[in-house]
Amino acid sequence: MNLEIRTATAADCPRILELINELAVYERAPEEVTVTLAHFIDAGFGENPVWKAFVAEVDQNIVGFALYYTRYSTWKGCRLYLEDFIVTEEYRGRGVGKVLFEKVIEETKKGNYSGMVWQVLDWNEPAINFYNKYKAQLEKGWLNASFSKEQIKAF
Repeated sequence: MNLEIRTATAADCPRILELINELAVYERAPEEVTVTLAHFIDAGFGENPVWKAFVAEVDQNIVGFALYYTRYSTWKGCRLYLEDFIVTEEYRGRGVGKVLFEKVIEETKKGNYSGMVWQVLDWNEPAINFYNKYKAQLEKGWLNASFSKEQIKAF
């Protein structure tokens, strides 16, 4: 297998968005993906980019990605936040995720972040097992909270 991990470009966004939709289906929430391709590209490569990503390519086909950004913690300082991390189903179990995840860890070191954080669904046993191999701290007791765009408008 000819695996390459590289920094994502704007041209990769259509494929990354396909993988985001694949992840949403896996996470049982396909209707939650509402971002448009134009907004996604602008948010990553426009005038004020807010995210970066690595893509995993096998034979020049993107089979996974890891999208991240800087999060500020009042307790810990700047931390790398891994927003999404997926390897398409056909390539899982082949070491692609390991190489991709370790690239993000290296980026965390290189960027001198105070740490790296992410979320995993409590029922996603394959992902939990993967993170346990790295001795990741899986926190209990925190609930996610959010407002939709519509809720903010209605406020």
